[in-house]
Amino acid sequence: MPELQRLRLDHAPALLTFEKENRAYFSASIPDRGDGCFARFDERLAALLAEQAAGVCYFHVLVDDRGRVVGRVNLIDVADRSAELGYRIAESAAGRGLATRAVHQVCVLAATEYGLTTLWAGTTSDNAGSRAVLGRTGFVPVGETVLDGRPGLRYERHLEPSSRVEHDRGV
Repeated sequence: MPELQRLRLDHAPALLTFEKENRAYFSASIPDRGDGCFARFDERLAALLAEQAAGVCYFHVLVDDRGRVVGRVNLIDVADRSAELGYRIAESAAGRGLATRAVHQVCVLAATEYGLTTLWAGTTSDNAGSRAVLGRTGFVPVGETVLDGRPGLRYERHLEPSSRVEHDRGV
């Protein structure tokens, strides 16, 4: 089972491979990051790690037993004890419950390690997989939104006190 790890500089080669190999797959459901993201990957990664060090964002990767990145789960725009959740799983690893497990783990970390009380997420209305993951991990729809020009839903999850209890039980 892949391990959730906080993003580090030494993840760079595996992370770049993950993003390149899954670019078309991700673009079918979320906005493409563009060629510039890949051309300046090292620069962008350094900026992300600086944001993480400042506590503005928390980035995580799912690493399999061969050292390959098979997913990402991020908490961005941390402010007022809340953050936005975003995640993506490699096409080759999709459909095995990895997203649900990783999102659950990050929710626990958000409450117990990062001191957050509320997370929110958005997904397009036609992304049934993402809607299912959010539902299984305690997020509830709170309204409609538009994501990259497409209709979507906004979700929210309050982390107190259940995430702390789940962490105490070792969930």
